[in-house]
Amino acid sequence: MSFLQKEIAKSKARGLHDQAGLPSKLLPHRVPSQKRDYEPASWSKYFDERQPVSVNGNTFHVYSQGNEGPLLVLLHGGGYSALTWAQFTKCITSLVTCQVMAIDLRGHGSSVTTDDDDLSINTLATDVAGILESVSNNRPIIAVGHSLGGAIAVRSTPLVSNIIGVIVIDVVEGTAMDALRSMQGFLRSRPSNFVSMSKAIEWCVRSGQIRNLQSAKVSVPGQIKNVVTGVLGVDDIDSEPKGDSSSDACSEPLPAPMGTIVEGELSSTSEPQEHSPVKADRYTWRINLAKTEKYWTEWFHGLSSAFLEIPVPKMLLLAGVDRLDKELTVGQMQGKFQLQVLTACGHAVQEDAPEKVAEAVATFLVRNKFTEAKTDFTWAVPCL
Repeated sequence: MSFLQKEIAKSKARGLHDQAGLPSKLLPHRVPSQKRDYEPASWSKYFDERQPVSVNGNTFHVYSQGNEGPLLVLLHGGGYSALTWAQFTKCITSLVTCQVMAIDLRGHGSSVTTDDDDLSINTLATDVAGILESVSNNRPIIAVGHSLGGAIAVRSTPLVSNIIGVIVIDVVEGTAMDALRSMQGFLRSRPSNFVSMSKAIEWCVRSGQIRNLQSAKVSVPGQIKNVVTGVLGVDDIDSEPKGDSSSDACSEPLPAPMGTIVEGELSSTSEPQEHSPVKADRYTWRINLAKTEKYWTEWFHGLSSAFLEIPVPKMLLLAGVDRLDKELTVGQMQGKFQLQVLTACGHAVQEDAPEKVAEAVATFLVRNKFTEAKTDFTWAVPCL
């Protein structure tokens, strides 16, 4: 019999049948219930402005920050939006003198085009080149792309004369092509609708799609739209019902495998509510990625060789060294690009670890004399 059990037995013998009769140090420790805040956050906390840019009858929306230094053009991955770069923007502008422009690509975010379904790599690269021709004013540009955005950065570089550097984040031809085999299964496993914006944010965090809650709060509204009005979540925040943005989790749960959490499991209370009204699904994904399957192969085919052929300084930032394919391994050993590997991150590296990504990018910019540091920072580049 344990010490605690003996003390309880003694108390019962004295007629003290409840734990109130035990010394406080012997009582089981109870952690008070805490609620997590999943309310969406406005983009205005991270960017100076959002403006439309017209190119060939299409309207693209760009988010901007800063007015000095080289221009970092940030290109998001498939299904994301320009707001995936919000936390990164806050970090990078605090480290080095630079300007930031994050673009909502065709078929994503607030952008509206004559054919949102045309997501061929050539169309996407031409879109970016047209936007930069319109607004860059010959400023030196460093193209930064995540996943599909990395492929677009590589393909658009030959079309834009003032790109002086390229940074590709967590996309390698070999692993990307392998991952495409399971993409449809992953997309089918996701909830297709959410009763509120807060529930969409909660699902993204608890499923592990985005591991940084603060980033998810500003990023997810750019990925979903109102089912009835079609309005992007970013522009629908003011109409989001209050009081349904928290969850009774007393601590952050471990990320579950993708698709194992369905919308019905994300209740704002730990106990089922009898006779509670059924809430209608209010939001769905901005883009139906399953319908873009015909473009998947061309997005990444030939990416490694195209990246290596770019004649400007370049960096490949990965969430794991296992993602490096043979062609890039040889190129890295020949010193054709800088390789940086971050650990303990998911695929959305710039959201999961924005400070680390910003430090890596800042080091790249300063090392290549593209800009100057605002503050002292150190970054140990591993020998790989």
